[in-house]
Amino acid sequence: MEFQKDNSFVTGRMKSMTYALQGAIKLITTEHSIMVQFSIGILMTIAGFYFGISKTEWLFQTLAIGLVVSIEGLNTAVEKIADFIHPNYHERIGFIKDIAAGAVFFAAMTAIAIGLIIYIPILF
Repeated sequence: MEFQKDNSFVTGRMKSMTYALQGAIKLITTEHSIMVQFSIGILMTIAGFYFGISKTEWLFQTLAIGLVVSIEGLNTAVEKIADFIHPNYHERIGFIKDIAAGAVFFAAMTAIAIGLIIYIPILF
């Protein structure tokens, strides 16, 4: 089946949203790193409701969860492309994958800092 661009604004956007949702479902159901990050996001959301965090705290927490899951998704895409291009180990491919993983690390550290700022005062 050959790809055909949909030039209609509404149906084209609907198709794009469908592809994006399918991609999100694939990420959540097939990639272990996303499963872990998504699960932590759910736990933090439950914690937010339990502790009754403020609207501002919700904004930061939601942003942090979205940031980590999004960057983890991009990291997964980089890894899949790199593995497709060069299935065997290659030093340059490894370097690229390490950089992508580093981006996830920065996002995760930011999310941890936000979580600590929100929940340490509540817990102590």
